[in-house]
Amino acid sequence: MLTSQSRRSDFPALEGITYLNTAAESIPPLCVGEAIGQYWRDKLLGMRGREPHFAAVESCREISAKMLGLKTGEVSFCSCSSEAYNLLAGALDLGPEDEVVVSDLDFPAGATPWLRASRAPRLRVWEACQGELRTEDLLPLLNSKTRLVQVSLVSFYNGFRVDWPALREAVRSLAPKAVLSVDITQALGRIELDCDGADILISSTHKWTLGIHGGCIVGIPEAGAERLTTRAGGWFHLDNAFDADRFERAVAKPGAASFSVGMPNFVSLYALNASLRYLDGIGISAISSQADPLVSRVHEGLASFGIEPLAPLRPGAPTGIVSFKHPRSAEIHARLDLENIHVMHHAGRIRVAVHGYNTREDVEGLLDVIGEAAMLT
Repeated sequence: MLTSQSRRSDFPALEGITYLNTAAESIPPLCVGEAIGQYWRDKLLGMRGREPHFAAVESCREISAKMLGLKTGEVSFCSCSSEAYNLLAGALDLGPEDEVVVSDLDFPAGATPWLRASRAPRLRVWEACQGELRTEDLLPLLNSKTRLVQVSLVSFYNGFRVDWPALREAVRSLAPKAVLSVDITQALGRIELDCDGADILISSTHKWTLGIHGGCIVGIPEAGAERLTTRAGGWFHLDNAFDADRFERAVAKPGAASFSVGMPNFVSLYALNASLRYLDGIGISAISSQADPLVSRVHEGLASFGIEPLAPLRPGAPTGIVSFKHPRSAEIHARLDLENIHVMHHAGRIRVAVHGYNTREDVEGLLDVIGEAAMLT
């Protein structure tokens, strides 16, 4: 991932392409495919395969906790971030007298469950200014009725990284009853986390973590476990699922464990276990040290073309994402596609995502095409 040799050996799928779209989908290393193959071999054992299946879940829980800076028992899994947020909504059981704060840079999964509630709380939107979420704009939204503040550590939309210490201090001071929830999907596996004091952390598994679909990491520090125990039915998360009183009461395991309501998606967790251990073996700091200068180079190159990214480059707050809009965005994207340079294009916005498997040559090739297309009259 960090040398030309390891890139070729670990990511043969990258041969001949420039892949700058990890914020949407990652290219997993070969070890992930090997883990999926191991799942298949274990599955062929039938019921006897359950033993290695559950061993893989526990191994994945261990490395996930390490990556999140939590204890093993504070981490669990569900199928996707949308499921996690709907389970969180069930745990909080909010009503019209309560308030929820979300940002307009958040992904829909974290922002919309509150709109679908049968007794919907009041939704207040922390609006970005010039691509940034400024703490001073959050302060008027916080009060004694605030029950949840939901943010993304790094925005999927433009790559803005929230000022976590300032956010945490504001919420704890002005909304002491609020749960502070953070989506780390666009951060985990790419940058070192700084989410101390979060009540719940949620991440998809198929982006910067280099895993596959069908998984979601949920981290809940034990201090808030009782408060954040989901009210969902099921069986895997219940202490008494097969006890004699199972039709009289359903007793959920507290906190993160309550979010695993059914049979784990074993294949996703085999893959995630492999991908996180791969990343941990390299080191997130090493990945950032290689990839952050490439992100800076994208900003620099865009500026030379007169293109302003949708979020500024903030020293000391690295992210992997650079987004911009341009009147010729469709043509730029088409030219990039012809050169086998993969980025995301949506509604006039182009998003570039730089991970540890990207190189200086990837970025220079990207800028060459953007510059040529952007300068055409």
